[in-house]
Amino acid sequence: MTWILYFLTGGFLVLSVLFSRENTKKALAKAWKSFINIVPAFLAVLLLVSFSVAFLPERVIASFIGEESGVLGQILASVLGSLTLIPGFIAFPMAKILVENGAGIAQMAVFVSTLMMVGVATAPLEASFFGWRATILRNGMAYFYSFVVGYAVWLTVAL
Repeated sequence: MTWILYFLTGGFLVLSVLFSRENTKKALAKAWKSFINIVPAFLAVLLLVSFSVAFLPERVIASFIGEESGVLGQILASVLGSLTLIPGFIAFPMAKILVENGAGIAQMAVFVSTLMMVGVATAPLEASFFGWRATILRNGMAYFYSFVVGYAVWLTVAL
């Protein structure tokens, strides 16, 4: 499947060059600049997760955020997700690595959901646009909904 996507991307790139070489150059330069800006954050989180997985035994990860940790593990995962500022393209592979090393599916679903939807670190900026009431209401609903997502994922996997 991946090779098909690479082939299609290459084909569309060739089409783009045929239609407008100048616009294609601009688009590729912009994409490269975005990639270079993302690499430091990606490497930092990748190193953090790699060291965590390397130095923390599976049983430690499982005890904190494994299936057996239950609701307390979900709460821990939700607090970490709410406080952390990690982009989605890093969060999903990181969650996969953690699941492979003992983390629970529901706990990771809650973690990724809060990571994507709850923004404690970005709340002041959000409040400057929408006000504190709207910011707290949105974040509160997103936090609650993350547990619904965790339960739904757990049910889906359990079937």
